Amino acid sequence: MDLSNLRPPDGSTFSKKRVGRGQGSGNGKTAGRGHKGAQSRSGYKQKRGFEGGQMPLHRRTPKRGFHNPFRIEYAVVNLDQLSERFEAGATVTIDDLFASGLVPKAMPVKVLGRGDATKKLSVQAHKFSASAVQKIEAAGGSVTTLTEAAQA
Repeated sequence: MDLSNLRPPDGSTFSKKRVGRGQGSGNGKTAGRGHKGAQSRSGYKQKRGFEGGQMPLHRRTPKRGFHNPFRIEYAVVNLDQLSERFEAGATVTIDDLFASGLVPKAMPVKVLGRGDATKKLSVQAHKFSASAVQKIEAAGGSVTTLTEAAQA
């Protein structure tokens, strides 16, 4: 046996069916496409998701809820986290929060009032809850609200 003797097993390969070549071929006239209708014509292309006229799956499944494409998702930081991570008198910026692992880089930040502001901190963020502002200022700190443009 050598490479010149190799051939595929019997019945595994087929010659291309030549359709529309007369009645004697067994595949003449309609060439296996049946009679009339879109599928018998050249250039026929079925639409994606078409189920033969049956209501397609994407239209018969129930749709629920609403997705607001303009919603702004904020990374949340609480006062107890700030007082754990930062020294008294520090200025806490977005970059400091990212460096300490409290927020991801690309998101605007909102400070919430869980816990107590035990240290005097100067905090910069995009949004603050009313209780957070009250607690930070009561501890002698300050609050700076950033604009969305400054975040980018």
